[in-house]
This record gives sequence, C-alpha cells and structure tokens, in this order.
Amino acid sequence: MNAITKALAPNAINMIRMDHASVMTTFHQYKAASKPHIKLGLVNTTCLALEVHAQLEEEIFYPAIREATGSEVVRKALSEHAEMKRLIAVLRGMEPEDARYDDTYMELMRDVLHHVADEETLILPEAERLLPEQLGELGSKMMKRRLELVAPRTADIAVNMARAMPGPSIAMLAGATMAGVLLGRRWIRH
Repeated sequence: MNAITKALAPNAINMIRMDHASVMTTFHQYKAASKPHIKLGLVNTTCLALEVHAQLEEEIFYPAIREATGSEVVRKALSEHAEMKRLIAVLRGMEPEDARYDDTYMELMRDVLHHVADEETLILPEAERLLPEQLGELGSKMMKRRLELVAPRTADIAVNMARAMPGPSIAMLAGATMAGVLLGRRWIRH
C-alpha cells in the first residue's frame, strides 16, 4: 500500500467502529409510533448496513483475527451474525403494520447491541494488540469490498433514506438543496 492510500484509507478497527456508530444512530431513530413508511426505511437501512458489515467481517476481518489468535471469540461472533441474519430475514418477510414488526426489530437491536459490546471489548482490542501493522491493509480491503457490495444497491439506499425521513425533514432537505443550487449558480456567475 502506498503512503497516500495508507494515509487516506481507514484502518479496519475505525471502519468497524464507524459501522457500529451508524447502526446505533439508525436504531435510535426508530419509534414504534412512527408511520409505516418511516419504519420500513429505517429497518431496510439497518438490515442492509448489518448485512454489509457482517460480510466484511466474515470475509476479511475475522479470518485475520482467527489466524492471529485462534480464539473462540470469532466462533461466537459468527453465531451472533447467524442469529442477526435470521432476524433480518424475518423482518424482510413482514410489513411494518404487522403486530410483531416492532418486537422483532427490538430483538434485532438487543442482539446487535450485545454483539457490538463483545466486539468493542474483546475482538477489537485484541486486533489492535496483535495486528497493528495489518489494520491499514485490512481496512483497505474492507473498503474495496464495501464499495463492491454497496454499488449495486445505491438506489435502494437512497429510497430507504428518503422513506426514513419524516415529511418536514424531506421538505427541509429539498429546500436546502435548492438553496445550495441557487447559491452555487450565483457564486459561479460572479
């Protein structure tokens, strides 16, 4: 990896922690009293983020940890991923109006919070201690793979982000975008 790429690419630990923070933020936006389209947008956003995150860990990060430690903690993390994927499949088979939708999402949230706590307190410190020189390269591989996984889903991501926004937020975003366009045109002319 050249010096510029190394300086710009996040290391694997930072990527994983950013994913954790992003999913936690989405979890906290979910309200049982929200309109069904908002719930659907938040659930779809969460599910896709978790699927991509899990795939990156399973394909790139966990094998490196397993090789360095031989620890059973990766086996436990993989079983937690399997349960998360099961709940995602259940949610994807439901409509937001379903009586168990909120409970299923809350179960997913509890499981993910537990998994994140384990990763943040067991796996990531171990990786920092045992793989400090490999974290940049692992991060680069993870970023490349993330782009491959997300690129075909950009339309879904945009639709779900729009769904997850309450009406007034969409209007504010549209207004801010239009103001930016108008100001940009004015700036370019001068």
